[in-house]
Amino acid sequence: MKTNDRLTTDRRTIATPPHPSPSYQSPFHVGQNRLIVVLLALSICVGTVSAFSQSAGQSTIKDDLAKRSKDIHWPSGFSPSEAIVFAHNEVFIEASCTTVWRHLVDAPNWPTWYPNAQDVTIANNRSGALEQDSIFEWSTFSLPITSIVHEFVPNSRLAWFGKSKGLDAVFYHTWYLVPTPEGCQMITEEVVQGPGAITFRDKDPGALHRGHENWLKGLKQVSENQS
Repeated sequence: MKTNDRLTTDRRTIATPPHPSPSYQSPFHVGQNRLIVVLLALSICVGTVSAFSQSAGQSTIKDDLAKRSKDIHWPSGFSPSEAIVFAHNEVFIEASCTTVWRHLVDAPNWPTWYPNAQDVTIANNRSGALEQDSIFEWSTFSLPITSIVHEFVPNSRLAWFGKSKGLDAVFYHTWYLVPTPEGCQMITEEVVQGPGAITFRDKDPGALHRGHENWLKGLKQVSENQS
């Protein structure tokens, strides 16, 4: 799996994120005609955490670390054991993983079933769906963001790096689909590193978990209704 020097051109480096741990190696470089200012998917912006109830679905980082999946792939420097912020969520969906995957990679249509995602556009392909190395721009809570797909295994694994412009943190959000005889077990986990992650964690360590819970509820509903 490629983790480094994926986006380089003209011997320049743009929007290189902070180095959150000794083992961290930045995947954010500029590629031919590519500019990456990558962000987290969902509500990692400090100041937006109030959008989620403080009491509903409260889960601490320690709780989620105890539930983490051993089967998820993590790039160097983003292991949950090294994370400043970590969230684990999962849900069983009564639909095939093929159906769930179709909705997950159809990023431009996220707003129809996940209201916290808006104005999603994929910058570097014409298929209309996420692919390996896709760069997609979107907004959440009126915050414009850009993301790049790092891992892409159809019907099985999807992950992207992110960085928020103005927030000194780096994010890695991964999705893992596990087929079962009755449907699909969907697991999503996210690691946040960097100084900005400390502020977010101290404000509300369960906010990321609750945000992902809301995302999975929407994915479950749309997949089961259209399977």
